[in-house]
Formats: sequence, structure tokens, C-alpha cells
Amino acid sequence: MNQDLLGRVALITGAGAGIGRETAFQMAARGAVVCVNDLKEEFVTPVVEAIQERGGKAFGIALNVASREGIREAIRRAFEHGGRFDILVNNAAWVRYQAIPDILPETVDRMLDIGFKSVIWSLQEAVAVMDPERGGSIVNVASVAALRSAANSVVYSGIKSGILGITRAAAAELGARNIRVNAVCPSAVPTEGTQRNRDAARDANRVARTPLGRLGTVEDIARAICFLAGDDAGFVTAQALAVDGGITLTNI
Repeated sequence: MNQDLLGRVALITGAGAGIGRETAFQMAARGAVVCVNDLKEEFVTPVVEAIQERGGKAFGIALNVASREGIREAIRRAFEHGGRFDILVNNAAWVRYQAIPDILPETVDRMLDIGFKSVIWSLQEAVAVMDPERGGSIVNVASVAALRSAANSVVYSGIKSGILGITRAAAAELGARNIRVNAVCPSAVPTEGTQRNRDAARDANRVARTPLGRLGTVEDIARAICFLAGDDAGFVTAQALAVDGGITLTNI
């Protein structure tokens, strides 16, 4: 694997499993110093140790990024530990699917805190610590649900659509500081976190409607995130990259 992220310090939220964990592995393999963030030490430590065993550089921050103070503290610690701050991946989320009559206030609040508000607060602190000349890259993990929604996903689709709006507006504002802001929009990807919402029949239907004939993997999404974070995407900003095997924009 190339070393296009050599020496850069990257913070990945929600990196204890799934897409976040695989992104941490791939960024470390590309030479980045990876700050692995998740809610608890038992989520963070195994990822850090796995990266180090592979010869990569990583450290962990077990911290709840669902509050303004939490995400800003995570970025500050990453900057202090790494000596610089170059890449932010806003991956953390908490998801529940509910029919409109069943939506609960506590569900909305928690999903907004982790999946929407934290992205806004992260921008504030990233601007404060990213070098004004060197700049940096911010990648927000959205979803194809921001592009094509299904039933029982009012809150989730609304939040992920909002992430695309944040991404575009932040890119417009931060371009002058050489900070690029992009989003990835994964389709259904099997992970520990999505297992509770999956079933074989639904997955088979998705595969049948996907031009590439399979579900996505965490490796697929992580590669896209690494591309957007690196210099090969140096003139790419304000974009929403659908990593979905073609399912969103086709009808087969």
C-alpha cells in the first residue's frame, strides 16, 4: 500500500468497529498516525494494538463525542499527542429505524447529538488546530439514505441529508484555509453495528438491485475515505461520493 498519508495525524471517531476500524487500519498502513476514538477503552485498545502489531502508529482516545465538549476534547488531545492535526473522519453514529408514529424524543436527541451536532462542533475545533498553510481534510460519513430514502428512516435520512448540507457549506467556508471537506455515502454494509437491522431476504434484494452484484464491505468504504483524505483528491471538495455499487443511480 502506498504511503500517501505518511506522518499525518488523523482522528477517526467511532473507530472501535466496522467502517471506522477498517479506516483506521488502512490509514495507518498508508503512514498516518491514527487516533482511534470510541466510547470505551475496550473498544479502542484492541484497534490500537492491532495497528501497532502491524507496524503502524496509533494511539487511543476513549471519549464520548456526542457533546460539543467531547468532540472538541478529542480533537485537542489528538493534536497535542500527534503534534499536528491533518485529517478528521466523522464516522461515529447511533442509529435506530422507527416508523413515524413510533419515533421517540430520546431517539431523535441521541441520533442528532452523535450523528449531526458532533459534526458541527468538530468543524469548530478542527479549524482551530489545522495548520493554516498546510490545511487538512475532513471526511464525513453520510449514507445513500441521504440520496434515496426508505420507509422507517425519517430521522436517519434527515440527519444524513443534513450531513451533506454541512459538508457543502463547510467546504465553501474553509476552502480559503486549504481545508477540504467531503462526504462518503455508503450503501448497506455488513458490520457489527448494522447486524440488528439486517435480514437475508432484504440483503438478497439489495444484491439483486446492485449493478456490481454484491453488498459493499468496510474495506470498500475505507478505501474511499482514504482517497478523499489524501493528496490524490487534492482538488476535490464539497463532494458526496456514493460508494454503493451503483444502486442509487440505477434501476435494474
